[in-house]
Amino acid sequence: MAAAPVTGAGSGAATRPKGFRLLGVALRSRKAGAMLAFGFSSGLPFALLIGTLTAWLGEAKVNLATIGLLSWIGLASAFKFLWSPAVDRLRPPVIGRLGRRKGWIVPCQAVVIVALFGLIATDPAREIGQFALFAFLGALASATQDIAIDAWRIDVADEATPVELLSAVYQLGFRTASIVGGAFALHLAATMSWSAVYTVMAALMGVAMLLALFAPDTPAPPSGAGIEAGELDRRTRGIALAVVGLCWTWAIVTLLRFMASVLAEPVAGAKPPSTAEFLKWYGPLIVAATVLVPLGVAAVLNRLKARRAVPDAERPRLGLRAVPDHLYRALLAPLTELVGRLGWGVLIVMALILSYQLCFNIWASFAYPFYLDYMHYTKDEVAFASKVFGIFMSMAGVALGGLLFLRLGRFPTVLIGAILPIVGNFVYADLADGARHIDAVLGALALDRLAAAAGSDLRMARLLLTIAYENISTGVAGAAFVAYVSSIVSKKFPAVQYALLSSLTFLIGSLGRGIAGEMFDRYGYAPVFRWTAAAGLFAILFVALEWWRAARIARGAEPGDTGERA
Repeated sequence: MAAAPVTGAGSGAATRPKGFRLLGVALRSRKAGAMLAFGFSSGLPFALLIGTLTAWLGEAKVNLATIGLLSWIGLASAFKFLWSPAVDRLRPPVIGRLGRRKGWIVPCQAVVIVALFGLIATDPAREIGQFALFAFLGALASATQDIAIDAWRIDVADEATPVELLSAVYQLGFRTASIVGGAFALHLAATMSWSAVYTVMAALMGVAMLLALFAPDTPAPPSGAGIEAGELDRRTRGIALAVVGLCWTWAIVTLLRFMASVLAEPVAGAKPPSTAEFLKWYGPLIVAATVLVPLGVAAVLNRLKARRAVPDAERPRLGLRAVPDHLYRALLAPLTELVGRLGWGVLIVMALILSYQLCFNIWASFAYPFYLDYMHYTKDEVAFASKVFGIFMSMAGVALGGLLFLRLGRFPTVLIGAILPIVGNFVYADLADGARHIDAVLGALALDRLAAAAGSDLRMARLLLTIAYENISTGVAGAAFVAYVSSIVSKKFPAVQYALLSSLTFLIGSLGRGIAGEMFDRYGYAPVFRWTAAAGLFAILFVALEWWRAARIARGAEPGDTGERA
């Protein structure tokens, strides 16, 4: 957060800018310390289960198709909004006495530790099904923990520790955990077994859990809440909720059943399940069930509201009878508001979000196997290039994205963010093919001589240049994506609408990684890098359509350019 301008001369607390005074108070507070620990406990499972785990699996000679399928554990983050109402309103028995949010955070951290020890006790080369089960358990607990942590950050924010500062402290903890769970874990793996590495990580997670016990918390919310005037009757709302709930449940169960069939012991003489074949038939149905049907239900609800809405607010229900009302407010009301405000434009918005980060999200889980097993870099080299140097490049990309927004505006930056990662895929394809073009760039910029002067070699310079471009380009794209989605959501439902929209990238990226793993096994890295670049063309098309749509409407329905109306 930028500091407030200095309004007077002199020194000391009385004349220090307000932003710096707030920062000093925040960094000395229990809330900021707890937020740092929560950010670390949120980032560590993400790094270990979504990133570093693929290096372990690659070293264990697990095929890339299976690694791609295991990346589907990331779908826990895509669907976490489904159980967020329960985390928000309910308190776990016994351990719930710790507090409204800590009653969820601490047990989830304990489950993550149990899952890590489960991975430690399992050999992925021989017991991949059991290994996947522990990984999924850890991802589920991590996603649930994130719900409670996000809510805690909003709950405890005040004038002394505003939410902007708590968010910055959270990012510091998360980024630190990314380095520990990525670069440090890879460095340890160069000298000890993966089981020993994950034992160290489980111990660090235990320290974070102990720190969480001393964090402040907030009281429980009122036991019931009513429905605003202008909504439909309870029966209609219940039918709509049932339809959407059945679609989401079917999608989740279908994905879990296929994962179980792939990871189960193979039957002699039977053809092994194909991820590509499964997604060929079920992929479109899953997207329809999780995106298109809920949008259609929301559109129908809006039409019905115009005809027979209940004029008066309903009295709140108590206990279990309040659950349907809360689920409607938490899941369907934000969606109906979005569809009602954007109209048919919501289809363009959804298509843009589904495709925007696809060309690099689709192969992100295979980065470690590519670096370590295909390109034969050492763990220490990858740790430095990907998780130390790479993080600084990502920060540079985010900063560049912010600068482009200030200088060029929203849609030019969003378009640039859609184009740059496509080029990055071709850079990776060139690295896989021998780096002829990368060497030409290194020579033209004298970076090869700079690397030699720094005691490195051409091989490492190739990796650093590739990672630098990829992380800067995806940093720009990430900043553009966050700003764009933030401009679409309404201040009336900021958390839920943002969670719903951003979760779509997890959905399509995780499904795509299942196909990518099989393609890498069958065709090799370079061709697949080029083919996945083509997915970026869809993003460019939908950015252009959304730019055209936005140019035809009145913007800024809310202060701060949020809640864009159609």
